[in-house]
Parts: sequence; C-alpha cells; structure tokens
Amino acid sequence: MNKRTRQLSSLLVIWGTCASLPAWADAIQRGQAIAQQGNGQGAIACLSCHGPQGEGNAAGGFPRLAGLPAGYLSHQLRSYRDGTRQNPMMQPFALALTDEDIQAVSAYYASLEGPNLPTAYQAAAPENTAEWLAERGDWENTIPACNQCHGPNGQGVGDSFPPLAGQHASYLAAQLNAWRNGTRSNDPNGLMQGIAERLSEEQIGLITAYYATLPEQLFANATAGQEETP
Repeated sequence: MNKRTRQLSSLLVIWGTCASLPAWADAIQRGQAIAQQGNGQGAIACLSCHGPQGEGNAAGGFPRLAGLPAGYLSHQLRSYRDGTRQNPMMQPFALALTDEDIQAVSAYYASLEGPNLPTAYQAAAPENTAEWLAERGDWENTIPACNQCHGPNGQGVGDSFPPLAGQHASYLAAQLNAWRNGTRSNDPNGLMQGIAERLSEEQIGLITAYYATLPEQLFANATAGQEETP
C-alpha cells in the first residue's frame, strides 16, 4: 500500500464506510473552498499563510499541510480552540471554524499529495549526528530515536505522529520550543515535552534541518545507487 492509498484509506475510516464516499467528496470540496476563500464567518483563507497547494512557507514558519493525516489536522485545530496548543494567529482562525469546517478542511489537505518517501531501512552513519539521532536516538540523555514514533524516514504513523520528512525546519524548531515552554501540550501522554526539554540547541538545529531536507537526500541517494548499478 503506497502513501497515497494510505491517505485515502484514512479518510474513508474517518467517514465510516464506502457508502460515505459522496459525503467525503463533498467535505473535500467544502474544505477546498475554506482553504481558498475562508468560511465567511471570520476564518480567513488557509492559503494566505500555508500556500496555494498547502506547501507552507519556510520563511514565515508556516508548516506544510498537504498530505498530513486528516485526524492529525483535526486534532490540531481543536487544540487551538481548547488552548492545549497556543498560537496567536491560529487560535482566532480555529475558533471561527465549526466542527464540520474542521473536518472538511482537514479532509481537503489530507487529500493533497505530500512527499513520497522510500521506507527501506538503511543504517545510520555514526558520524552523521542528525541521522543517528533520528534513527538511533541519544540514550545517554534519554532521548529515543525520532523514527521510533514517527516511522521509517520520518514518514509519520497514524494520526498521533505526523510526518517530519519534508516539513520546514523553522516550523519543526518552533514546535520543539513550544513543547519546551508549555505553549503546546496536546501530544499523546506528554511524550514530546520531555524529549524537547532534553534536546540541546545544537541537536534541535541538526534534527530539524535533517528532516526538512530528507526527501531530497533520499532521492539523491537512490539516484546515485541506480547510477552505480552495472
């Protein structure tokens, strides 16, 4: 099952059964309208910050939304509403959305194509600190490998552990700092707060840059491997 199929399957689970396909399609259409035009009730168009294809904006610290799981996106918007995730720009937007709006816009962004990553395991190089942290962790400081929860190559696992690969470094760093300072506390069992607190500033810089550029690295490695094959 490829990533696109997994995304569509996840959406169908949210909507129940295949009998819900028309409702699912309607939700995506409604979500697209909100993303492009706002909802007319105080929520501005998502593309104003997150780009016309949900690609985000690295310079502004706005994350990529395209291809993220619908359940994850819905949880984040509800977290902005209830205060377990604090952001002065996103909270007014989330408060202006109805539950149906949240479900629709989440379904829309989940339906868009995100980075398509190979999942084959390759051993981390000890000299590559960021890669080692992602795949093996830093157990001397009780920091587990990021991929233990976020999946091979940081592709994401379910609705609780989002994809990291291809996400903007500025956004990833901002979230690690948000867990550190308590302005984000909506993760399963408070896992990320403890991890973020134990990461050094150098490690945060390395790991966020690593995941932001990982798709390009993987494809470059794959291309090089093909060229070397006799």
